[in-house]
Amino acid sequence: MKNTAPLLSPKEYEANFAELHPPLTGISAKAEAERCLYCFDSPCTKSCPTHIDIPGFIKKISSDNLLGSAKTILESNWVALTCAKACPVQVLCEGACVYNGKKEKPIEIGRLQRYVMDNYFESGMPDLFTKAQGKNKSVGIIGSGPAGLACGAELTLLGYDVTIYESNKIPGGLNSWGIAPYKMRQKDSLKEVKMIKGLGVKIKTGIRVGEAISIDKLLEKHDAIFLGIGLSESPELKIPGENLKGVHDALSFIEEVKSEKWDEVKIGKRVAVIGAGNTAIDAATEAKRLGAEQVYIVYRRAASQMSAYEFEFILAKNDGVIFLFNSVPVKIKGKKYVKEIICKKSRLDNQAGLSLIPNSDFVLPVDMVIKAIGQKPHQDFLNSIPKLKIRNGQVVVNFKNYQTGNRKVFAGGDCINGGKEVVNAAFDGKMAARSIDNYLSASA
Repeated sequence: MKNTAPLLSPKEYEANFAELHPPLTGISAKAEAERCLYCFDSPCTKSCPTHIDIPGFIKKISSDNLLGSAKTILESNWVALTCAKACPVQVLCEGACVYNGKKEKPIEIGRLQRYVMDNYFESGMPDLFTKAQGKNKSVGIIGSGPAGLACGAELTLLGYDVTIYESNKIPGGLNSWGIAPYKMRQKDSLKEVKMIKGLGVKIKTGIRVGEAISIDKLLEKHDAIFLGIGLSESPELKIPGENLKGVHDALSFIEEVKSEKWDEVKIGKRVAVIGAGNTAIDAATEAKRLGAEQVYIVYRRAASQMSAYEFEFILAKNDGVIFLFNSVPVKIKGKKYVKEIICKKSRLDNQAGLSLIPNSDFVLPVDMVIKAIGQKPHQDFLNSIPKLKIRNGQVVVNFKNYQTGNRKVFAGGDCINGGKEVVNAAFDGKMAARSIDNYLSASA
């Protein structure tokens, strides 16, 4: 598509994509750490999907033991810098802080975690863990996103020979490619990749399993396989005109933005984002920060039913994004390029479900449409794996051990949960690694 939005100056781009939450200084980090009550039952730890010992790592900040603090964090979460910057802490650890009940500001757990991990990387990533003796068995991991990285790190410390196969030339999965730059830059994800490679995990990039190498070959080569492949692009809208130039998939668009070559990203003057999840919010705010004059989020249901978090909703509104609720796109019009999108108003009937209101058509003049209505599974690839079961687009696993219908294959992350947070994927990868260890130890 043509770039119809005005180009901004390099300084304007940098300002628009500056971090939402700047780092704490040493003095402010210690002061914040000393506010912590070190709760005995630590509701913050319970609310963290990876169950980091939050009072433990914060207490070590107070005693200037930053490497000890980093070790406490990494024992639970191998992508802790990503989570410190991109986790929805408002609804997880910080949302559970007892200070909320006192109507006081919760401990800034995310920023404290970032402070610790920044220090760890700036210190040259010193060794904090001892690897177990080699077990002469290998594990192949497909996908280098948070689940794959966590699984690989855990397994290599347990003594296994681990190889991660990644289709992209730059590893990290959605940590590298799918998080808005004002939350986290790609270089942060690559620090975690470097750390995990430093443990001994091999990462082969530009290798698409099923093309460059077959799944059968991997099953022969490795003693176990872990699937951390995430999900694919957004499904089709199934409306006329969605093949026009100017219609984009949200993740592909976000991936372009993530390259940080902002003046090269094609952006419309008037943009419609279809969907109202966190990915839709990212796409909409990025479009606005790239210079789009008008950005709409078009959502078929009510505001109370959107899956985006409240703080994401507020961020987009503050950026000037216009929300159109109870609105369903029915046609995209244009000759070669998108010129407008026709929508109908909708209503929800408890018995009949969602229905379109007759004669409620309205037109949005737009030159770019971004689809953000969820993601499809990698169906063809998954179908190629013997004995793997798929239900509602998700890989079926036994959640006690993350094992699939194929006893040699384990899975975690978005491919088993339909798309949750980075921190959930990190937990899946770690727990799957332990289950793989049990499986291979039993078969030794």
